[in-house]
Amino acid sequence: MRFKGVCAALLLAFTVGRGAAQEITVAAAADLQFAFQDVAARFEKETGKKVKLIFGSSGNFFAQIQNGAPFDVFFSADIEYPRKLEAAGLAEAGTLYPYATGKIVLWVPNESKLDLGRGLQVLLEPGIHKIAIANPAHAPYGRAAVAALQHEKLYDALASKFVLGENISQTASFVVSGSADIGIVALSLTLAPAMKEKGRYFEVPKGEYPPIEQAAVILKSSQNREIARQFMAFLKTSPMLDLLRTYGFSVPSGRASAK
Repeated sequence: MRFKGVCAALLLAFTVGRGAAQEITVAAAADLQFAFQDVAARFEKETGKKVKLIFGSSGNFFAQIQNGAPFDVFFSADIEYPRKLEAAGLAEAGTLYPYATGKIVLWVPNESKLDLGRGLQVLLEPGIHKIAIANPAHAPYGRAAVAALQHEKLYDALASKFVLGENISQTASFVVSGSADIGIVALSLTLAPAMKEKGRYFEVPKGEYPPIEQAAVILKSSQNREIARQFMAFLKTSPMLDLLRTYGFSVPSGRASAK
């Protein structure tokens, strides 16, 4: 009986230990792929807490969260998704944080002869056969690309050339691999070390598409809300806001805290 009691105690300790795991799972829009690897590494170094990052399209994450996906925090590239989660009672009240505004760019590999100084009009070049954009059905950067093309009255002439990425990261990879001649991608990806030396970009004027307002929420289903709050607070510190700026994001003014 004593042996059984010891086993039960060990099992309880193991279970409690697992329940108190010092790790959060963050569902993050694909435009954050490189920036958040930096953010998570710094957070882990300073706090000793672990951050598991999963990148994808905001629309797909929204659907997964509605169906009970076990994420702790959701960083969306479209503020409307966190707002809808909050309205549905799936997000922790008062945690919605508009953390950044994204930007879209035309991007080509260095060997391309295309003159990006022409802006979106360069897409009419007959030598362009495939144009990579994110799928506008669930990727905010794809919707921004469509809006910019419609603003320039180019969408109908180019629609047959689109190669749709599942998210903005996959969209950029199409151009890097040569599967597309040019892409409309997130500025944050083109400024990352993995892409910075591989190509050139032209920033699409922000007046040509609606602002890409990005926001985060802590999910009500989170089992690690305290760590989630720490991570959200960490992102609001001056060094992290500066880091986001280096990746081309515009960040809210007046939200920084010292660190």
